[in-house]
Amino acid sequence: MWKPLKSDTQYANFKILTSSSASGVTASDECMDLYQELKLKKKYKYILFKINDSKGNPEIVVDRAEENATYEDFKNVLANELKEEPRYAVFDFDYEKPGAGPRNKLVFFSWVPDMTSNVKLKMLYASSKDAIRKRLDGIGVEVQGTDAEEIDYAT
Repeated sequence: MWKPLKSDTQYANFKILTSSSASGVTASDECMDLYQELKLKKKYKYILFKINDSKGNPEIVVDRAEENATYEDFKNVLANELKEEPRYAVFDFDYEKPGAGPRNKLVFFSWVPDMTSNVKLKMLYASSKDAIRKRLDGIGVEVQGTDAEEIDYAT
C-alpha cells in the first residue's frame, strides 16, 4: 500500500536520488548556470563538460566555455585536442533553412571517442549522461560521437 512521505528529510533524499545518474554522478550548479547563460543570453557559443573525480565524489563540471567560435572550431577541439578524452558539450548552432530564413538549435553532444582506451571511463560517461542531459531543458538535437565523421555537419 502507498504511504505518503512524512518528513522534509525524506523529500530531500528523494530529490537527491532523482538528480543523479545510474552511476551516482551529478552535474554541478556551475554547469547549469553557464548553460542558462548560453541559452538565454547567448553569452557562449559552446560549453564542454567533463567528469571530475578528484575528490572521490564524481561530478560533472565545466571544462571550458567559448564565447566566439565556429562549428569547425568546436569540431576541431573534439576531434583533435580531445581525440582520446570523453566530454559532454552543448553547441549553440545557427543555420539557414531554405525559404524560411535563419534558425537556431541547441545541440547536446556526448563525445566518447573510439580512441579512448580506458573502458571504465567509457562506461562512466555512458552511464552518467542522463545526469546532465535531463537537466538541460531546451535541447533541440542530441548527437553521440565517437569520431570526427560522426560530428560532421552536412549542409
